[in-house]
Amino acid sequence: MYYRNVADLNKILLKRLNILPREFDLIVGVPRSGMLPANLLALYLNRPYTDLHSFLNGHIYKAGERGQFFDIKAFKNVLVVDDSVASGSAMEKVKAALKDLNDAFNFRYCAIYMVPGKEKTVDYFFETVPLPRYFQWNIMNHTTLEKACFDIDGVLCVDPTEDQNDDGPKYREFVLNAPPLFIPGAKIGTIVTSRLEKYRPETEAWLQKYNIRYNKLVMLDLPNKEARQKANSHATHKANEYKSGPYVLMIESDLNQAMEINRITKKPVLCTENFEMIYDAESVYYNFKSGKYFPFLREFALKVRNKLRKMKK
Repeated sequence: MYYRNVADLNKILLKRLNILPREFDLIVGVPRSGMLPANLLALYLNRPYTDLHSFLNGHIYKAGERGQFFDIKAFKNVLVVDDSVASGSAMEKVKAALKDLNDAFNFRYCAIYMVPGKEKTVDYFFETVPLPRYFQWNIMNHTTLEKACFDIDGVLCVDPTEDQNDDGPKYREFVLNAPPLFIPGAKIGTIVTSRLEKYRPETEAWLQKYNIRYNKLVMLDLPNKEARQKANSHATHKANEYKSGPYVLMIESDLNQAMEINRITKKPVLCTENFEMIYDAESVYYNFKSGKYFPFLREFALKVRNKLRKMKK
């Protein structure tokens, strides 16, 4: 599995920005995944940008003035941007949509991430990334989420405050009305949580309220909060479910738990605390220590090191 987050996207754009000539008058993003890289490229190239549908309707956003548009005839050289190419069929549809305008505009096509072997489908690409792959900006709509496990608190909804987490009426109220966080558009394989089994009716009601589709809900079968704290099996509980089935991804909110789940299962875990994918918790700290990553991530590295030390005691 290959994963790229927004920081990775920004890094590769800056690293290889020189591959783009400066002749472009306009950047056009392909909705919706192409809009983020198109926006960044427009920023770095200091060019106006718009989305594909607005362009086809003859409108270009005018910077700083909401609702105002440039005359489309003012532009000639247009860079059309999508985030990635896999089969190439989506890019071909974009080219077909613009075909009737080829005489009026000089179109060039760009994808940030390219499947090896498809490089000739565009004029410019920034990095080859094989399949299977996930991107931070579209992972919640990925078609393979039925092969994923999701935590609830800190992922689908916010974490309860200390005051709310009373294992009583305040917590029950929280479970019923927790503000949502990352709501997937695709169906989830299994939701696995350290919430107690006695809160299943309230949890199911909340999931239904936000139209979260899933195959299975796995909860912790313990009598109360005290028993859960004594067991201290949050990560183990989730890891056991993750490794028991044909799952390819776990999405967890807590960094320490994410590393422990990865250590137990040897499977990738996406941590929503920093939207980093943990492939090998044992090597994370040493990669940071060797200078592979930027110094401002040192705090994350220290968390990894401290967690590993606790595991060895």
